[in-house]
Amino acid sequence: MEAGAPYDADALHGFAYDSIAQGSKSFALASQLFERTTRERVWLLYAWCRAADDLTDGQDHGGAMQSGHDAKAALARIRALTDAAWRGEPTGERAFDALGLLLTEVEIPRAVIDDIIAGFELDADDWRPRSEADLLRYCYHVAGAVGVAMALVMGVAPDDERTLDRASDLGIAFQLSNIARDVAEDAAADRCYLPVDWLVELDIPPGQHMHPAFRSRLSVMARWLAEMAEEYEASARWGARKLPPRSRWAVLAATGIYGDIAREVRRRGDHAWDHRARTSAWQKLGWVARAGWSVLRRPPQRRISREGLWTRAREAVAE
Repeated sequence: MEAGAPYDADALHGFAYDSIAQGSKSFALASQLFERTTRERVWLLYAWCRAADDLTDGQDHGGAMQSGHDAKAALARIRALTDAAWRGEPTGERAFDALGLLLTEVEIPRAVIDDIIAGFELDADDWRPRSEADLLRYCYHVAGAVGVAMALVMGVAPDDERTLDRASDLGIAFQLSNIARDVAEDAAADRCYLPVDWLVELDIPPGQHMHPAFRSRLSVMARWLAEMAEEYEASARWGARKLPPRSRWAVLAATGIYGDIAREVRRRGDHAWDHRARTSAWQKLGWVARAGWSVLRRPPQRRISREGLWTRAREAVAE
């Protein structure tokens, strides 16, 4: 794609900041730790992902879903607008123009963009995981692939597969935390991302996992999700050592802030869904401070193995 495509960078940066500020206070806070150019590029990528996700679900920044929403039509629109952005053509849709602007500045292979769109397609198809491998594949497409794209925005080379695998691990950890936190909200929207195999193992009838009689068994699955999230989080923390200092600071802060969600769900046990698990402002600031101190110290030398972790197909980083 040619640099200097006809985009109003200042307007798109402002729009993208408003999107992340409204859509995720945690990510908005962490993004302030990047140096300016990276920070603005992170906002652009977030704005596209947020808008495409909202189009798929018929939402506004993750709010209530619209009744009668045509997810298939929305997916076709996402594909068409993304194709135009990829070609460097202004779309008239600010979120997709944000992606177009970003692609004039950062090399993100089309396969990575397509992997992210595949996550929207899974949601549009009302897809549900049967196995743990299915769950992790879903987590990759809706969040891990975004982690790969974010790493590229931070300057990781497209052929640095090991570091990009670690970036994918961070996205997977975030999504596992989301799933554990949002079990009740998903059920209210007639969605379930708990593997069928897990439900069978704990003898929970299909569609009945929110029944009070099964709450203790559901909390077991939440613990499994939290433990999985911690494994992927640990891998991602080690991979962050390859990032520039300001980017490492932002990523480690976001990792701690979001990781606390899964830890809180696990701590609550059977009461995990009485009200939505959140990270307090003081906890967020605490992670910002701890992450900053971690960056000032010598990077960890003991390698955290990825053995046994789900790994994306290598084609995901091929042009």
